[in-house]
Amino acid sequence: MQSSFRAVRTELSLTEITMKLKELETRLDSLAVFRDLLDDALISALKKHLKEKSESSYASFVTALYRANGGYLSAYVKELCLESETVYFKLIGGKREIPPHVESATKCEIETLQALCDLTPECLCEGLEDPKFLPKFASEKVDLASEFSKRAASVGKHGYGIYAKYRMFYLDRENKVVPVHSPDDIRLSSLVDYEREQNIILGNTKALLDGKPAANVLLTGDAGTGKSSTVKAIVNELFTSGLRIIEVRKDQLGSIAGLLDELSENPLKFILFIDDLSFQKDDDNYSALKAVLEGSVSAKSQNVVIYATSNRRHIIKEKFSDREGDDIHRNDTMQEMVSLSERFGLHVTFNRPDKKTYLDIVHRCAKDAGIDMKKGELDEEAERFALGRGGRSARAARQFVDMLLSKR
Repeated sequence: MQSSFRAVRTELSLTEITMKLKELETRLDSLAVFRDLLDDALISALKKHLKEKSESSYASFVTALYRANGGYLSAYVKELCLESETVYFKLIGGKREIPPHVESATKCEIETLQALCDLTPECLCEGLEDPKFLPKFASEKVDLASEFSKRAASVGKHGYGIYAKYRMFYLDRENKVVPVHSPDDIRLSSLVDYEREQNIILGNTKALLDGKPAANVLLTGDAGTGKSSTVKAIVNELFTSGLRIIEVRKDQLGSIAGLLDELSENPLKFILFIDDLSFQKDDDNYSALKAVLEGSVSAKSQNVVIYATSNRRHIIKEKFSDREGDDIHRNDTMQEMVSLSERFGLHVTFNRPDKKTYLDIVHRCAKDAGIDMKKGELDEEAERFALGRGGRSARAARQFVDMLLSKR
């Protein structure tokens, strides 16, 4: 495949084009390092056209390309190549040596994918009865080998597979990691007050990214004070540095040990996020989380930390009956209740804002939203709104401003 498909009109005859397209079809079928690309709907449509060579198969391929990215073939193939979960990237991510046969196979298959990038509408339509009515697509020049080499060198920041394209994830019902396609885009700059608390968590997260010891973090405090928002904002700030977040529900805590093993050789850094954490005293999920935090072998991963939020200081719901009984039994019960929170290396408390802080948040949110009201009137309505919501909080401040916007 020495001659580029881009030179089809000036250098290659119809017979030569047909032979090269047939060769390309064979080479695609022979992929090993990039085998998963054959499951892609657009690549499947292209392979069907290479086999059938008809107006209908060509139009189906272009339709798939239009739906994928507006009709840019080389850009699409490049993205597939750079984001594939290949053995090559896995070996590099795990800081292992690339065997010569894998190196050779990867180089050969990059050449095949380069040939895909070089395909033109004229080439794919050559030999069809009336191609002038067929839709066109764009295929800008790209040096795939160079792009692949750059991505391999920076895999610790970009990642591979689904982690290359998305920043926030969750575990589904089968405990499979699934990307959040429309994540919360909140930034630290949009969070008012709590700078001290945010900086503690931010510093710990940067230590994780730098390969330094980083602690598991428990964020406690009143509802609506910005605990969850802070964690998500930090991920948005540090995404390009190689940080990702996976949300784990309380009933999925037993799967954390396996998840840690799965992520252990991934070059990226991960936050396992548990939101609104609380337990009954005899909850089995409590034991699962405790076992992970106690420092099992899998929990000592250098690229994963656990961040949990809770409205309770000691996480476990306590009843008056738990305080009953003899002194030994009562002390054991109370000790058990505080032991889990103590297993987090960092404990950061977000206290409910006082009146001044609450109004500062209101003023900032109102300014950002373009709301122009007299200060006295704004403060009075904001206080009335907080009273109706059970108290002042950062969440109440944002909800109040949203309410004002809805009435404009």
